Amino acid sequence: MPRMTGTQALVQLLRAEGATTIFGNPGTTESPLIDALQDAPDIKYMVTLQEASALGMADGYARATGKPAFVQVHISVGIANADSMLYNAFKGGTPLVVTAGQVDTHLLMQDAILSSNQAERTRYSKWSAEVLHTRELPMAVRRAFKMAKTPPTGPTFLSLPWNVMDEADELNDVVPSSPGYYRVRPDVQAVEKAAALLAKAERPVMLIGDRIAQAGGMKEAVALAETLGASVYAGSYTEVNFPTGHPQYLGGVNVGWPNQATRNALKDADVVLVVGADVLPAYAYTPEPFFNPKAKIIQLDISQWDIEKKYPVEIGILADPKAGMAELNAALQATMNGEEQEAARSRAVTAGEGKARRKAAFQERVKATWNNPVISPERMMTELAQVMPRNAIMASEAITSGGALMGAMDFNEPGSFYSARGGALGWGIPGSLGVQLANPGRPVVAVVGDGASMYTIQGLWTAARYNIPVVYVICNNGSWRILREGMARYLTDTNRNPDNELLNFSGLPLNLAKVAEGMNVEGIHVEKPQDLKRAYERAFAAGKPVLVDVAIDDTMPTKALQDDYRPFNPYQVTR
Repeated sequence: MPRMTGTQALVQLLRAEGATTIFGNPGTTESPLIDALQDAPDIKYMVTLQEASALGMADGYARATGKPAFVQVHISVGIANADSMLYNAFKGGTPLVVTAGQVDTHLLMQDAILSSNQAERTRYSKWSAEVLHTRELPMAVRRAFKMAKTPPTGPTFLSLPWNVMDEADELNDVVPSSPGYYRVRPDVQAVEKAAALLAKAERPVMLIGDRIAQAGGMKEAVALAETLGASVYAGSYTEVNFPTGHPQYLGGVNVGWPNQATRNALKDADVVLVVGADVLPAYAYTPEPFFNPKAKIIQLDISQWDIEKKYPVEIGILADPKAGMAELNAALQATMNGEEQEAARSRAVTAGEGKARRKAAFQERVKATWNNPVISPERMMTELAQVMPRNAIMASEAITSGGALMGAMDFNEPGSFYSARGGALGWGIPGSLGVQLANPGRPVVAVVGDGASMYTIQGLWTAARYNIPVVYVICNNGSWRILREGMARYLTDTNRNPDNELLNFSGLPLNLAKVAEGMNVEGIHVEKPQDLKRAYERAFAAGKPVLVDVAIDDTMPTKALQDDYRPFNPYQVTR
């Protein structure tokens, strides 16, 4: 058996897994691997200035490649720094193998500096462990990669003590994890029952989620929706689960704060087909139902946890979304009679008419705000769509300007759109770098809110260090607008002022163009609408990382927000 150190084994295992890019923020306890990489020029270490940037960058890379990315963070406190992005990866199902150094195991009982129970601290992972013996390292690394890439995918964590990495042992199992064959086919009886129910549906709705994109099932989703003639709504849309330009795609439903648009989309459905989605994840409670109480729900997912997690389900189908939708569509086509097929075609036409009305309404908003003295989000995104290269990939953390972005642009090809998921701010700056590294031949545009950008602004330094040519476009409204909108809803039907000074930047807006310059990234600040197009053109022509800081209108539609939320408000704020 070959004799090697834990570090030597890890380097060989990374090569075997094809994980030759490491995303990290090293510390002293990570010295063994950092030193070993001097003798491994084929493995590239992407240095970040803070662990959240490392996790976010790896998240974008893993999602864009479809393979687990390898991350190294510092002991204990580094895990704390990374935790927000680890949470996002866990909630979104990003395949990551995250590691942190640990003190020598002989010091653990002494409560050594920076030591902690790291496996216990990383609960937002599919599996976590501390490797206590060098001989266990190959098995642990294989398991970490296998668990990360097995659907439902997600992050795993390994704590690697210093002596485990430095000590040598006889190791004969330094081999990669198996490729894995994860196209789990659905139960035949479940498919037949679902097809029969869908064929008879009069007002079916299809609710889609990100596990469609993760399974590579966009085409199958389109084919199934067209057979059914269903209106299609996104329960989550952080990747291209369905082409947004398709006439049956009617946008996202969001009950983070309950709203009338979501109720209108779902209240009349007699059958709801949910594929690869967490069903209506809520942020604020309301007792008001969104589904018709008589509606029958069919749920198809590879995540057994999500099937019937919240709502009663008529038929639950555990299957890979791509394989499951293909078989369900075939069964549905074989089941529907001529009258049912004609009804489906009629429903599709009706959905297309609704789509056209939505597009027209957005164009009216663009027209109404185009000549405003302060740049509107609608103009900002429309001009970006006009200048952006046709093959560009969008990485969005636009938050409250996201509606304008999705109104101005369509994303019809897999891999053309990525967005933050999980809820923790800070993905946009580093996540876009990972997407760009995975797609070196295509331009990447990152649209990020000013508040969100500051959670991982250090990522700009990494962009400069490696000349990763992401074009950053900042939606600078001088506040945490998402919080201001939330406060407005919360204070519905009170005499309280929702414009709380703690939720804005108190007249001290961030000049992110200057911040970018301080990190060796070119910054362009735009305040005048007539300067916007020229700034975009300059950024895309640069061939290097550039940040365009766009000052946009921060006007709050308080009355409209409160009118929309009022029917759902369970809170009686009387003060």
